[in-house]
Formats: sequence, structure tokens, C-alpha cells
Amino acid sequence: PNPWGLYHIHGNVWEWVEDYYHDNYEGAPTDGSAWLTGGNQNVRVLRGGSWNLNSYYCRSACRDWDSPDSRHNYCGFRVVMSFP
Repeated sequence: PNPWGLYHIHGNVWEWVEDYYHDNYEGAPTDGSAWLTGGNQNVRVLRGGSWNLNSYYCRSACRDWDSPDSRHNYCGFRVVMSFP
């Protein structure tokens, strides 16, 4: 498991991220908020690879982009909760 006791959190499906896609991280927010200025506002970031790719892509540092209107069986989202 990872440090939080979770197993297999990478490589299931690409995970949607709220951020607009940018070519690099210059000017990115440093407070953890979504990056919703500049960049390509027609597409959103995807992270983490999916089951239909080589294992190299199954990591949080791997990112891609797609239109928010697209539908694929290899894209999804992660359910999260805040710890008290």
C-alpha cells in the first residue's frame, strides 16, 4: 500500500483535473487551487495513465488533455474526501 493505506491508485483510468491545459507550469498557482486562467480553455488536464497504456504512463506525473465533452472508457475521476 501507499503511505495512506491505499492500493492500486494509478493506472485504472486517466483522472480528470479541473485545470485548463498549459504547455508548462510557468505561472501555475502554488496554493493547490485549480489553474483556470490562460492556457487552452477548451481542454482540461488528465493525469495518471490508464489500463490501456504501457505502465510507464501509470504515474501522477504523467499528464495529457482532452475536451470536457469527450467520453472514453479509460477516463474517469477519483472520489475524494477531506480528513477531519
